[in-house]
Amino acid sequence: MTGRILVVDDEPNMAELLQEDLRRRGFDVDAFTAPEQALAALRERDYDTLLTDLRMPRMSGLDLCRKAAELKPDVPVVLMTAFGSMESAVEALRAGADDFITKPVELDLLALTLQRSIDRARMRDRVKTLESALDESAAFGELVGESDPMKRLFDQLRRVAPSDASVLITGESGVGKEVVARAIHEQSRRTAGPFVAVNCAAIPETLMESELFGHAKGAFTDARADRAGLFREAEKGTLFLDEIGEMPVALQAKLLRSLESGMVRPVGGTREEPFDVRIVTATNRELEQAILDHEFREDLYFRINVIQLEVPPLRRRGGDVLLLARRFLKLFAARSDRPVRRISEAAAAKLLAYDWPGNVRELRNVIERAVVLTQFDSLAVEDLPDKVQKFERDRLEVPGAVHEDELVPLDQVERRYIEHVLERSGGNRTLAAKILGLDRKTLYRKLKTYGMDEEKSPAT
Repeated sequence: MTGRILVVDDEPNMAELLQEDLRRRGFDVDAFTAPEQALAALRERDYDTLLTDLRMPRMSGLDLCRKAAELKPDVPVVLMTAFGSMESAVEALRAGADDFITKPVELDLLALTLQRSIDRARMRDRVKTLESALDESAAFGELVGESDPMKRLFDQLRRVAPSDASVLITGESGVGKEVVARAIHEQSRRTAGPFVAVNCAAIPETLMESELFGHAKGAFTDARADRAGLFREAEKGTLFLDEIGEMPVALQAKLLRSLESGMVRPVGGTREEPFDVRIVTATNRELEQAILDHEFREDLYFRINVIQLEVPPLRRRGGDVLLLARRFLKLFAARSDRPVRRISEAAAAKLLAYDWPGNVRELRNVIERAVVLTQFDSLAVEDLPDKVQKFERDRLEVPGAVHEDELVPLDQVERRYIEHVLERSGGNRTLAAKILGLDRKTLYRKLKTYGMDEEKSPAT
């Protein structure tokens, strides 16, 4: 247990007992029998919690609580009293107390109460810091973040955006790859032109060529008029091809030819037409593996991958979770006309602890749901989904590997850990290799050794 405690009790024996016990448990403790002395100490030093008796002759604990709140409003107060009535508890909380404990004091319970009070105060400080950073945070367009991975991404974006180089954005599903693509467009020299986005996985293969390159009237049954296609619609702007790894191989050859020639031929058309478009693509697949599997053209990969930007998953972004949660809270509170203004410390702790397999998209949905369901002006733990409330992070052990009654060979431990990392990285072998500290060839060799090279992990 850690923290600096200011103890006030007019009974010297009680003050001394509390000081000795709390010091034994690891707290740094100053104890006084006079409230005036405690206030003087509070002015001079920083404390994590004030622990005070309620009934004292010269100044009551409630009065001390009020004066302490004027001096150091962020220091939580825990009140002790032998008069443990509901009226006393309510009065103490109204005076600004953080918690309430009755005498005779159970020392183990008191220590837990103080540590909980300190933890809540530290979480409040963290939330305030992140909320104030929301307006001043490192940002690029609509992207916000204070974490090191995002600051590195912002630095890359500032250098990449002004150019016309093709950009490949990689990252797990839900990390915000389209937001990154829009930010590139908005900070580029093409910002006055259109930003046209298409999800290659959402368009039937039979329609994709027409969607991209356009078609001439009569080219097929439903072609009742000429259509320009997305390349022409994005003229002087940016064309964002999301899920590029899902594009059929046959169409990849036509896309490559257009990118190299700067011309498109509409389906059923007789002549090629020029275009002036910047190409930004994105994928959550490992395209290098797709090339080995003959599912993606290597020449197209090199054409679109002039610059590669990796968007970090939310679980690697630390306190950015609260920055984003706060932004979503403001958005959905305004959209639904709900008076929700903040996130409670306990709920913030749950949001930070969860590992967000669905990334920013999942966080957005969780906050929208919480804003709709909450009955108060602050999001509480109860407003969060059960999976967030009850989440417990995996212990730093080889998952499912060794228990006291299960001693296995080292190669089996390694196999299980590789399986776990692959699962947590969404089947992305390049990312898994980075996490494992291996180069890709070494990882592929191990996968083959363990008979895992043919297994297909689902992409996220």
